[in-house]
Amino acid sequence: MSKTRQRNEKLAAAIAEAGWSHAQLALAFGRVAAERRSEDQAGVGRSHVSHWVAGSRPSGSAPGILVEALSRRLGRTVTADEIGLTTVSSSPILDWNADTLTALVDLGRSTLDVERRSVLRAAGYSVAALTLPDQAWWDQLSERSARHRNLRGGRLVGAGDLDAVRETVQLFTRIDQRRGGGHARAAVVQYLTSDVAGYLRASYADDGVRQGMFSTAGELAYLVGWMAFDNSEHAIAQRYFAVAVKLAAEANDAPLAAHILRAMAHQAVDLGHHRHAVQIAEASLDGRRYQDATPRERSLIGVVHARALAVDGQRAAASRALLRAETDLASATAGDDEPGRVFFFGEASLAHETACTLRDMGDLASATKEFQHSVRTRKAATFTRTHAVTLGYLGAVQARSGNIEEACGTWSEALDTMDGIHSGRARQAVRDMRSGLSIYRAKGIRSVAELDSRAARYLAAVDR
Repeated sequence: MSKTRQRNEKLAAAIAEAGWSHAQLALAFGRVAAERRSEDQAGVGRSHVSHWVAGSRPSGSAPGILVEALSRRLGRTVTADEIGLTTVSSSPILDWNADTLTALVDLGRSTLDVERRSVLRAAGYSVAALTLPDQAWWDQLSERSARHRNLRGGRLVGAGDLDAVRETVQLFTRIDQRRGGGHARAAVVQYLTSDVAGYLRASYADDGVRQGMFSTAGELAYLVGWMAFDNSEHAIAQRYFAVAVKLAAEANDAPLAAHILRAMAHQAVDLGHHRHAVQIAEASLDGRRYQDATPRERSLIGVVHARALAVDGQRAAASRALLRAETDLASATAGDDEPGRVFFFGEASLAHETACTLRDMGDLASATKEFQHSVRTRKAATFTRTHAVTLGYLGAVQARSGNIEEACGTWSEALDTMDGIHSGRARQAVRDMRSGLSIYRAKGIRSVAELDSRAARYLAAVDR
């Protein structure tokens, strides 16, 4: 006995809104499939569309092609959910070939909806998705964006609109640097997936504005990913990083791609995927990604490469990478045309990352000096979140070196700094603090007991 299929009323409604017949949708579908070189969808015709409306399930890459064809027709982002199909973001494996704007909006809805966010978290961080697309993918995505993203009709986006979005991204970035990734992320996601996504579907005054808007959207998607990473929500972070990479590719912005890839490498380092971290860090340095970057950004991506090499046991290569990062930052000048995203990276940040690298190489004495240098030189009122984390790391190294009284003083300062910070990395630093104090609890050291009690109260308050 055959199972009765349920008609896909959502797909039927979208087709009706587009003013298309099934045959017209099939023709539009074919054009998008040809652009994507989706050979498995080359023979789709009117009858296939009719079967999908009747309730059969589109196979392979067809759902992504459908949403792109309808999005172009309607001049807005149509998602898989909207036409009654499985969402992109609920998949445990990232799809590098899914339409960028559809994936962006669908991911945003997933992270704003409590139930869908729980599904996304359950999918987990995907090691398989750390394999990056080849160069042909980057070239094709950039070329396709240049040909098809400047839709005619609807709103015309100009340089003023681009400036407004850039200013907003800088505002959100500075809030993250001060308050941590757990603060105001929903507002950032809402702005990205409503206002900015609307700009990405519009027409542009010229191709420079289009590239600038896609680059800026990539920076904002990266920021959402970094905020999630900082708040220890790694599955969400990984997916936003992937969308950010795709936006950078559509903008043909190699240095931005490098910036995002180094964040992915940083995440892989922290999660213990050392070999993958090295591979992604090396990809961030490849060709134009490093060559076209400003000296400050070169230093940033280079020092994360050093960290990846260090945790992978490549000590000599890590040392060479540290020296190159120092040289790159030393060559940065006030006259450089730097992107706003690197405003945070200076002497204090380089010292922090250098200290982490030395710590992971086992050189605790040198790591202590670099962490202390980072603490002395950072503008703590502006970069409060990182300052708190640095103090946490410094205290841990001091404790490992046997200087427990000094560590208690540093950790106490870290807890002072964490007031008003919403950061998973800060919380983890306090958990590590308590772990480091555990071997001293039975020794009757007053400073240890007082700090441990204070750390426990902090965690009880923030883990609610």
